[in-house]
Amino acid sequence: MEMKIIHSKNKLCSCCMEEHEVKTVCVVEHTSFKNVYVDFDATYFYCDRAEELYADEAQMRENDIAMKDAYRKSNKLLTSQEIVGIREKYSISQMDFCILLGWGGKTITRYETHQVQDKAHDTILKKMDKDPEWFLELLECSRENLAEEAYKRYYNIATKIYELNQDAYLRRAIEAQYARVQSDRQYNGNTELALDKVVDVIRYLAASKEVSNLYKVKLMKMLWFADTLSYKRRGSAITGLVYQALPMGAVPIAHASIINLRGVPCEEVDMGETIAYHFKLEEISECPFLSKDEMEILDIVIDKFGKMQKREIVEFMHKEEAYKSTLPRELISFKYAEFLQI
Repeated sequence: MEMKIIHSKNKLCSCCMEEHEVKTVCVVEHTSFKNVYVDFDATYFYCDRAEELYADEAQMRENDIAMKDAYRKSNKLLTSQEIVGIREKYSISQMDFCILLGWGGKTITRYETHQVQDKAHDTILKKMDKDPEWFLELLECSRENLAEEAYKRYYNIATKIYELNQDAYLRRAIEAQYARVQSDRQYNGNTELALDKVVDVIRYLAASKEVSNLYKVKLMKMLWFADTLSYKRRGSAITGLVYQALPMGAVPIAHASIINLRGVPCEEVDMGETIAYHFKLEEISECPFLSKDEMEILDIVIDKFGKMQKREIVEFMHKEEAYKSTLPRELISFKYAEFLQI
C-alpha cells in the first residue's frame, strides 16, 4: 500500500502502546458506497513497529466525509464543504438555514457531516447558491421565526450578494449584445468592450464641476465624442462601445442597460409624462481603470460640451460627418474620426 507521509510526531502510539515517532499518512482508499465504487484520500496514523495503520475518532469522521464526498462528486452532488460554503456565504446558522428551507432542524448539520443529501435537496441548495433573490424571498417568509437581529444580518448580507450578482448578470447581458459586433474593429474603435472603463468614464463626467445638466442624451453624446477623439488621437477608443445613429445622435448599443451598471450614479427624475435619467456625483476619489491620457481626452470633451444644453450638443452631433454619412439606426464607423470637429 502506498502511503504519503504528512508529518510525524513523538507520542504515545495507541497501536503498540509505546511512545515513539508516529507518522500521519495519507492513503488512497477504494470502496463501495450505495453500489458506487469510489476512490478517496484517507488519513491514518502509522505505527512502524507494528507496521499497521490506525485512526482516532477525528480521522474516522474525516475519512467518512471524504468517502461520501467522493460519492457526491461522482453523482454531481454538492460536497459537504460546498454546502458549508453556501451557508457561510450568507453567514447564516445551520438552524436558521433549515428554518428558511422548511427542513428539519438537524438536516443541514447532517449534510455538512455524515449524511449524503438526496437529489431534490441538492437542487434546492444549488439554487440557493446561485439565486440570492430567492434567499431574500424565503427570508421574508421566515421572518417571524427568526430573531430580529439575525434577520437583519442575513438581509444585509444577502442584499449585497444580490446586488453583486445582479451586476454580473447585467454585464453578461450587455456583453451578449456586443458579441455580434465585437470583432469588427471599425465599429468598436479598435478596442474590446471594457465595462469597467465605461463606468469610470461616466463617473468622471458626472463628478466634473464643469459638466451641468448631465442627462442621458447629453451623456451618450459625450461618450461618443470621447471615444472618437481617443480613436482620432491614439488609434483606439476608450471604452469599446459601439454606437448607432439614432434621431438624437450617437447612442451606444445596450445604452438602457449600461446606465444600470453598478457604480453608475444614475438618478431617475419624474418629469410628469416621462422619466429622465440624471447623472451626478458630488466627488470622485479615483478612476482606477482610466489612464492619464484617457482622462486628458475626457477633459477636452468636458471643456467643449460640459456647459452645453441637450439641444446644443444634439445639433453639434448632427453636423458631424460620422452622423451625416450613416443611415438611421445603422452602426457608426470610427473611420469618420478624422473629420471630428474637436
